[in-house]
Amino acid sequence: MIFKRVGYDRPYPDHGLKQRDWALLPPQQVRLDQLVTTKDTLDLTTLLDAESTFFGDLFPHVVSWRGDYYLEAGLHRALRAALQQRAVLHARIHVCGDDGTST
Repeated sequence: MIFKRVGYDRPYPDHGLKQRDWALLPPQQVRLDQLVTTKDTLDLTTLLDAESTFFGDLFPHVVSWRGDYYLEAGLHRALRAALQQRAVLHARIHVCGDDGTST
């Protein structure tokens, strides 16, 4: 299995982070098999696009909440890493409290 679980939504509270807030979080390594996806569909065009990170963050966004790591943004990058047989990827990880604030 590539991911810990495939989800279809965000079970954690809204954290209110904007793109600039994510950019302040240093990238950390996370194992693909620890990630729970928040999307259950994939756009193949985005996956195969060599320039898919041109306008976005180079690192996926992960929310740590109640012991799980939720892949909020970057599903295509995570799947591409899995197809390259990598077990880990670098991601920006936000630790979210039960009220949505940083802990």
